[in-house]
Amino acid sequence: MTNITTSQTIGPFSHEAWQWAADASAAGTLQTSAPTITISGTIYDGDGTPINDAQIEAWQPAAASAEAAQALPGFRRVPSGEKGEFSLRLSQPAAPTSGEPATFITVFARGLVKHQFTAVFLEDDSGLAQSAILAQVPEQRRPTLIARKTAAGVYHWDIWMQTDKETAFFDYV
Repeated sequence: MTNITTSQTIGPFSHEAWQWAADASAAGTLQTSAPTITISGTIYDGDGTPINDAQIEAWQPAAASAEAAQALPGFRRVPSGEKGEFSLRLSQPAAPTSGEPATFITVFARGLVKHQFTAVFLEDDSGLAQSAILAQVPEQRRPTLIARKTAAGVYHWDIWMQTDKETAFFDYV
């Protein structure tokens, strides 16, 4: 007897089936007592083609109290757009912990038998060099977890599922 259960891909109807959580965590309906940031990017497959049917989930445990009025405090789910684009509007608690991720990310996409876990950090965080999480990632792969601030004040971060640009993903046991 084993405790292992089978996995399956998210199937062709994830956008419809999971829409309730995307609606509950939509950027336009965010009620927060904290300042916000936006992280936007594109999700790509191994051929460099944008993935137009991915689901990207963000979890910010530290933001839950600032978002107490939200249906799902500290949680976002966004489907990727037709060109693989996504955008996450996130609360930033008054005193974010230096070296910690801006948010933890889970990626669901066609062809994945198992969802993938990662995290995104902000390039202007002065504690990146002391981050216990980044220290676990080979130095040459760390840039795949760093969102860069654009001239417009939005952070840009792409997710690559494969290739030499592949985002560093984590296993949790």
